[in-house]
Amino acid sequence: MKRLYREVAVTAERDGFGLALDGKRVNTPAGAALVVRPRALAEAIAEEWSAQGERVVPETMKLMQFAVTALDRVVPARAAVIEQLVSYGETDLLCYRAAEPADLVDRQVAMWQPLLDWAGLRFGAELTAIAGLMPQPQPAGALDALRAALAPVDALGLTGLLAAAGAAGSLILALALQEGRLSAEEVWALSQLDETFQIERWGEDEEAAARRAALRADLVVAGRFLALAAS
Repeated sequence: MKRLYREVAVTAERDGFGLALDGKRVNTPAGAALVVRPRALAEAIAEEWSAQGERVVPETMKLMQFAVTALDRVVPARAAVIEQLVSYGETDLLCYRAAEPADLVDRQVAMWQPLLDWAGLRFGAELTAIAGLMPQPQPAGALDALRAALAPVDALGLTGLLAAAGAAGSLILALALQEGRLSAEEVWALSQLDETFQIERWGEDEEAAARRAALRADLVVAGRFLALAAS
């Protein structure tokens, strides 16, 4: 759509910080005022609006999209979102190990197991690793521990976690990103461990490279959103 505004401003609101375009309040598609509590996040979203050219391209405003998702979708469905996140933990990438070859098995143990150990210590979520790809139930206590860890997270944090877990296929990696234990680049590398192993052996085609690049970009923006939401 054509850009019809000149100035973008961050406004102080009762519940946080909003945005105004030429003095007119910015609302979400559902009609809610776009208000976020960390000022740094509001300023970053304002920068996305300011950076638009003659036309506004929503796809280039990733932080804005995340904030809208938080307000319009996560706030009214908080319990369902938490269960969706727990489902990523129930089938967490880090729990599904190769049976062979030995060098891939060793790499998975060396790089993934420390994150599972961390989740057990940090959240009390002791997930079980298995060999193979067939889904296996995780201990109910571990899943309850993940629910408890997610319970105090606000809508912005849940939104960032959902994006990161979806891109990485792992709630544990998403939580490590949120807590600053891992960077977005580290999460991406760990989530792509199997693919990287295969590329080292057989190379990579153009389609796979594009898919990996898209996942990497998704994790980078999710990491930035989580950091700003917690600032």
